[in-house]
Amino acid sequence: MEQGPLLLFDGVCNLCNRSVQFVIRHDKGKIFLFAPLQGESAKKILTELGIKETLPEQGGSVFLVDRGKLYSRSDAVLETLWILGWRWTAVAKVLPRGLRDWVYDWIARNRYRWFGKREACMIPTPALRARFLP
Repeated sequence: MEQGPLLLFDGVCNLCNRSVQFVIRHDKGKIFLFAPLQGESAKKILTELGIKETLPEQGGSVFLVDRGKLYSRSDAVLETLWILGWRWTAVAKVLPRGLRDWVYDWIARNRYRWFGKREACMIPTPALRARFLP
């Protein structure tokens, strides 16, 4: 059985957690799965895909795995929005990836300062628990 898109996110970042809540609200087909980067599932998946530098403190705050392909940084954000049906994101893909990733990196570097950080990863509600990997 093929699994749906998997969003790997910084589980202690308030901006990242709000972004996950946004995806949950707009994921009408309930196809997305989620895993905090601090969890064992995300670490295992990224290691299997050859990604070693995944610590949120090193700039990694979101990855998307969909149909065997890994998306990171601005590509992960745009592909997530595309899957949610936000077709206008195709316009943003016209911008050079270097420029998009520069903006992404700037936000990622400042996310704790601007939006705060929690002490522990979010605990999903019982209704959402099946969509979150440990």
